[in-house]
Amino acid sequence: MTANSILLVDDDTELSDMLAEYLQPEGMSITAAATGTRGLRYAQQEDYDLIVLDVMLPGLSGFDVLRQLRESGSRTPILMLTACGDDVDRIVGLEMGADDYLPKPFNPRELLARVKAILRRTQETDDEEPTELEAGSFKAHIKRHEASKNGETLKLTNAEFTILVTLMRSAGEIVSREALTRAALGRQLLPDDRSLDTHISNLRKKVASGGDGQSLIRSIRGSGYILIPELET
Repeated sequence: MTANSILLVDDDTELSDMLAEYLQPEGMSITAAATGTRGLRYAQQEDYDLIVLDVMLPGLSGFDVLRQLRESGSRTPILMLTACGDDVDRIVGLEMGADDYLPKPFNPRELLARVKAILRRTQETDDEEPTELEAGSFKAHIKRHEASKNGETLKLTNAEFTILVTLMRSAGEIVSREALTRAALGRQLLPDDRSLDTHISNLRKKVASGGDGQSLIRSIRGSGYILIPELET
């Protein structure tokens, strides 16, 4: 089995060493970078299965690294490490294209669970699943992770793509927040967790509104979300 390659960008070298020792027996190859500048360079030079990125870094901040990677078209999954209790950092990271976040301090077992969840979500394929999916004006190519609306390509993060595809599969029907969280983040919905809502807010902006001015992805209070696809124009 090929090892999953993980880029760990954190200036706490003791933490990085500890996490490397914890993750390597799980079949993961770890590359560590202690500055944002070096982490960005590594991410641009090599392909990684996942980047674990601290927010507070010398040189470039984690947000700077995330922004530059996403602006360059990188779709490598990114797990942000944020300060405990700092909701602003978490929301900003998700809005900029991070896949998930984990507040410090954390239990290494929780990090491992998050890492495995993201890798499983981004790597698993179902041979019986159709390669292409269509719902009204939306089309998605599952294996290429490409989606479009009215023929125009949508620039989506991994999480946004998975949410859209999950909603497309049940177009016109309510999909629970729990089901969307498991699909998009690979984990259960946690109390006071706004990650899903932030991802959906970003997705709504990218798919725009329907002809009636209403969002094509609508929130059903207490139930979940529903995709109301328009006919292709």
